[in-house]
Amino acid sequence: IHCHLSKEFSSTSSTTAVGTVTSRVTRNGNAVMEKDLLNHEDLAGDRGMIDDIFDETYREKEGPKPPLRYVWRNIILMSLLHLGALVALTLIPSAKIQTLAWALLCFLVSALGITAGSHRLWSHRSYKATLPLRIFLTIANSMAFQNDIYEWVRDHRVHHKFSETDADPHNAMRGFFFSHIGWLLVRKHPDVIEKGQKLDLSDIKADKVVMFQRRYYKPSVVLLCFILPAVVPWYFWDESIVISFFIPAILRYTIGLNATWLVNSAAHMFGNRPYDQNINPRENPLVSLGALGEGFHNYHHTFPYDYSTSEFGWRFNLTTAFIDLMCLLGLASDRKKVSKEVILARKMRTGDGSHKSG
Repeated sequence: IHCHLSKEFSSTSSTTAVGTVTSRVTRNGNAVMEKDLLNHEDLAGDRGMIDDIFDETYREKEGPKPPLRYVWRNIILMSLLHLGALVALTLIPSAKIQTLAWALLCFLVSALGITAGSHRLWSHRSYKATLPLRIFLTIANSMAFQNDIYEWVRDHRVHHKFSETDADPHNAMRGFFFSHIGWLLVRKHPDVIEKGQKLDLSDIKADKVVMFQRRYYKPSVVLLCFILPAVVPWYFWDESIVISFFIPAILRYTIGLNATWLVNSAAHMFGNRPYDQNINPRENPLVSLGALGEGFHNYHHTFPYDYSTSEFGWRFNLTTAFIDLMCLLGLASDRKKVSKEVILARKMRTGDGSHKSG
């Protein structure tokens, strides 16, 4: 495996291994405006998919919205989980330092299962991973317990393709609470289900590691999300079983969920839009800090095929550092990256001007 960035997407009229970029001149009266356009289908085609590119043709159905149908099982379980996390907070002063370090390690591993795994690798095909890395990321993903990879990818591709519409699973136009956790407490909008069924998920179905996880997802979650994090401190350094369960398992899991949810809520509402002011997602460094680099959301929705989800490399972006390390070790390859020229052209064309202030 060669550790390299795939040819950068250039801003001049050229054809590369990753796609075609064209310059188009539009005339409006006497005004002449030159636009640098990325041929999204070419770029996405290089990854073998186009289903994370926003669909301009989608129109929401007219008439009244379907009534909310509550999923009481999820409401009860999420309430109990967050109550358990509050209990865990009171136990932190009594915990051994090794237990807190273990909880942090479990948080980082499980977060990478989402960020480097189900998000950047499987949802966006923004880099390639060898079998050992895919197995590690699948294990980490089960530890994160945020639906199996197949379901996560399906919902995330629908989110990108129909962002901020009725077909978006966590449509931020329905408010902070809905886009954060509320979407999990009610039945999906019929458009989410309909559009999700029409996606091409053949690449995910062809990945035997992903389909193995899907087949054995429930036992893998019980073992990796709850039993393993709780047993290690109790067995290896005689931590109290109550602390072992509540901090590395319950509290760590709850924080991991909320860190991911903030990408759907806060990063769609708070922050600047230097790349495209016409879309809702924002740049939110605080979310990036908690979600290992996923808060550069205006960039990510503008260039979903960039493996770094940001133009700033490792800044507030532990996931990018992890993928780069995997590449160095020969476990990852073919990282997709957008060139500085294309980024600047896009900022000048559709950004809100905030990039000029640094």
